[in-house]
Amino acid sequence: MPSPTLTDKVAKMIRQDILVGKFEPSEKLVVADLKKRYEVGASPIREALVQLSWSKFVVVEPQKGCWVAPISTSELADLHESLCVITPVLLKQAIAHGDESWELELLTAYHKLSRLKSMQEEYDWVEWQDRLRNFHESLLKAATSTTMLSFFADLLNQIQRYRFHAINNGLSINTIDVDECESIVKCVLAKDTENAVIKYNRYLSNMILQLDQAVSPAA
Repeated sequence: MPSPTLTDKVAKMIRQDILVGKFEPSEKLVVADLKKRYEVGASPIREALVQLSWSKFVVVEPQKGCWVAPISTSELADLHESLCVITPVLLKQAIAHGDESWELELLTAYHKLSRLKSMQEEYDWVEWQDRLRNFHESLLKAATSTTMLSFFADLLNQIQRYRFHAINNGLSINTIDVDECESIVKCVLAKDTENAVIKYNRYLSNMILQLDQAVSPAA
């Protein structure tokens, strides 16, 4: 695996600073300021900003500048609708085609997530985010549609922006519904596809509702 380039490293740093709220949604990103902040030249900064625009973390307008991507209730609703379209298909595929190694990976992801319920003081919300994302990815990993899986990963990236915004505005780790995740896993392992889809859709809808409540004042 090739080593990450300087551009990749700068993009990762900017992305992390966007997520943790050091740059606010819609805030203008000035190359000169970013050079000082990250102690690198203008070229890797500009390349990193373009790279981040591909994943919709920033918006680049030629001749005008670059901004942190805005957030809105309408975009969040669009993300939710997209999830509702593709996740049932992916979950059905995963249950139909998943093997024992996939089941073990899913159980491991769930176990790591569930440990946060009793060990909240030992983990910060960045760790929470990582484990939660790993759970979602593991759940659908055995699906056969690579195009929809790629789209799902893009949706997770965007929802991650909204979740961090919500966290920065007071969303608690206590909002993780680990019991609901356990219920989903049990249905999946039992090959109860219908109930697995129903429970996962309900879980995603509740998650979006929580984020919408955090976003609405800023929309």
